[in-house]
Amino acid sequence: MTDTKPTVGWIGTGRMGFQLAKRLLDAGYDVAVYNRTRAKAEPLTEFGATVVDRPVELADRDIVFSMVSASKDLENVMLGDGGLLSDPERAPRIIGDASTVSVEASETVRAAAEARGVGFLATPVSGNPKVIAVGKLTVAASGPREVYDEAAPLLATWGRGVTYVGEGEVARIVKIAHNVFLGVVIQSMAEITVLAEKAGVTREAFLTFLNDSVMGSVFTQYKTPALVNLDFTPTFTNVLLQKDFDLGLAAAAKMGVVMPVASVTRNLVAQEVGNGNVEQDFASLIVTVANGSGLELASENAPVSDGLEVD
Repeated sequence: MTDTKPTVGWIGTGRMGFQLAKRLLDAGYDVAVYNRTRAKAEPLTEFGATVVDRPVELADRDIVFSMVSASKDLENVMLGDGGLLSDPERAPRIIGDASTVSVEASETVRAAAEARGVGFLATPVSGNPKVIAVGKLTVAASGPREVYDEAAPLLATWGRGVTYVGEGEVARIVKIAHNVFLGVVIQSMAEITVLAEKAGVTREAFLTFLNDSVMGSVFTQYKTPALVNLDFTPTFTNVLLQKDFDLGLAAAAKMGVVMPVASVTRNLVAQEVGNGNVEQDFASLIVTVANGSGLELASENAPVSDGLEVD
């Protein structure tokens, strides 16, 4: 890398993508953005972004990042009509994809990119928009080491840590494993919190104890307000969680890894989706646990912290 900052393209300005693109803009990068619904990208112009109408219009950028919802979306924005790699004459030097997608979809895009001489990185992240806002997002990256080394300064703008985990698609497995754990933990939190409440302990008191114990974590604390006050404004929905369970269990089956706890939890999440809980945050699983336990939940309206205050 020279002292001149590379030009950046960004594909996908949903809840997460918008915030990550903004951090690059705040760091002084020249960023052009594409989103399928242009209106969702337009607010980034206030921070200096340029908006384009097709991914291929970003092909002259040095580095292009993407963050889309599903495997088919990644293949479409990269390889479809008007996709980033659809121009035979132009292509970025590096592509970094921060989506949570299958290994197979990532391999398809990587092969197409490398056939064009484009370095490809898988760069999935851990966090939500509020985590990004306070600078606590973490990134796992995989691909050619020299490509990672060039992109690392840009990835570092996203949050507090970037971990290079190896070659190829291993970052996909890291992120999928992470999200499977996320689902198992929230289901377990819901069950034990309902157990404590049915015994007469408030959710606030129980989760305060849990967060102060050796079992507490950044995750248990930042889900505490949702469980205590029943605020299920979505950071991550059951639909997305089910997708990630399916990716994880498919990878496990392919590699011969037994995952009985994940399998059971996946079915509970799928049932939640089937019953229509598709818009709320996945912490809303606690309501189903409570209903099945003969307990009617009410917000405790308690001033509990999510632990995401700015340091």
